[in-house]
Amino acid sequence: MAPGAPALLLLLLLLLLLPPRTAGCPAACRCYSATVECGALRLRVVPLGIPPGTQVGTAWSCGRTGCPQGEDPRSGVSASPFPGLQTLFLQDNNIARLEPGALAPLAALRRLYLHNNSLRALEAGAFRAQPRLLELALTSNRLRALRSSAFAGLAQLRVLYLAGNQLARLLDFTFLHLPRLQELHLQENSIELLEDQALAGLSSLALLDLSRNQLGTISREALQPLASLQVLRLTENPWRCDCALHWLGAWIKEGGQRLLTSRDRKIMCAEPPRLALQSLLDISHSSLICIPPSVHVQPLELTANLGEDLRVACQASGYPQPLVTWRKVLQPREGRPRAQAQLEGGAPGLGGHSASDTGSGMLFLTNITLAHAGKYECEASNAGGAARVPFRLLVNASRQQPQQPAQPPPPAARPAGREPRPEAGSMAFRALGLATQTAIAAAIALLALTALLLVAMICRRRRRRKKARGPPGEGALFVNDYSDGPCTFAQLEELRDECGHEMFVINRSKPLFAEGPAEAPADCGPTEGAGPGLRVSPPVAYEIHC
Repeated sequence: MAPGAPALLLLLLLLLLLPPRTAGCPAACRCYSATVECGALRLRVVPLGIPPGTQVGTAWSCGRTGCPQGEDPRSGVSASPFPGLQTLFLQDNNIARLEPGALAPLAALRRLYLHNNSLRALEAGAFRAQPRLLELALTSNRLRALRSSAFAGLAQLRVLYLAGNQLARLLDFTFLHLPRLQELHLQENSIELLEDQALAGLSSLALLDLSRNQLGTISREALQPLASLQVLRLTENPWRCDCALHWLGAWIKEGGQRLLTSRDRKIMCAEPPRLALQSLLDISHSSLICIPPSVHVQPLELTANLGEDLRVACQASGYPQPLVTWRKVLQPREGRPRAQAQLEGGAPGLGGHSASDTGSGMLFLTNITLAHAGKYECEASNAGGAARVPFRLLVNASRQQPQQPAQPPPPAARPAGREPRPEAGSMAFRALGLATQTAIAAAIALLALTALLLVAMICRRRRRRKKARGPPGEGALFVNDYSDGPCTFAQLEELRDECGHEMFVINRSKPLFAEGPAEAPADCGPTEGAGPGLRVSPPVAYEIHC
């Protein structure tokens, strides 16, 4: 034998024993017998070419005892096909969407890990091609909502991880297609509403984790389908301790505590303020109260024209905050089309359905037709009860026919010399809001007041200028001693001396209709029988003391 023959034979034997690399393994991924690892590769989509598992990296040696039936003793490699890929790691990537058909070839998959990605939604039937899937990890993605059809086909699923997403509501029958699910992890989301039938179908569920969410309340009906429940986690939620949680405290004290560890029993209240930071189990039932709702709709009846849009507010109060629902009371009339209506914000229509909003509901009707006319009902409900208020909508049918361009009516005849009067309350002014109309009226009143003040100031200044030349206290005096009978206005004449003293005096010798006033004396000195500083002749001037 040649000197290098033993070494060559040993090398050939090692090559046969080592698992060969599969030609179909995606780049940068690591493929093993029943596992493919594609984690932390910054992938944006599920990579193509993932081997389904037939003879993926399988190699055995027959050993000294010989090869089992079905194996080729000459090659040492199993001649029977491998059952398929069972585990796929796609965690720590940037996958935002599961493309249709991306997982279709992987029918034998048992475990799928998609945590720490950027998934925003799950399409209907996204895992329908994996009927054998046992474990699905969707932790720490960006899921905001779940459809029940997303889990269709996963009848064998045992564990579902949905923690660390952005879920806000769990709607009815979300997990209906998971009859064998045993663990459901929903912690660290933003769940604030758990509908009564959200967990329907989970009769095999043993562990439910709802901790660290935004739950304020939970109903007894929501947990009734969980016949096999063994572990329940409800801690670190902002619980609203009112009459709606009577059952939870009693249930935990009676027998539910077996599902809660000593840490999970600390269900702390966040509302109302008087019960904040207290444990639900330490609060008496008499302290868990509710205030029944009250509803207000204004106006209760309204008339609208065809083609208009309408909004009607329904204000509700109570504790806890009532759930407001608008409904149309359908009349049993055949051949009448259903009206379409919705709450402001995009809630579903009223045509045979109901729409709701928390706190205050706004009924929003668009493009009003005759089908919208009728009776509506606003209902507000909370754990303390329910209240309803009717509302009636009348539709003006005068504009039902398509309008043709109308000729302007001829101007009405009016009496000559009379200007047309503007119509009171024109449509242009009515179109303005109440606040705008009030502001305009206030501005007009302010302008009028300003004008009056300016006129008063001007008149006052003119009066002051007239009196500026004379000393204070001087004015016009009417002089009459009645010695020879009463005088007439025509016999008065105004005298003003050079110093500014002014006085009316009677001149009996003056004609009744004199053409000009009597001349005033030039001297400003006082004389006998006259006022100080005014010189007049004694027959016509008299001294007056005021």
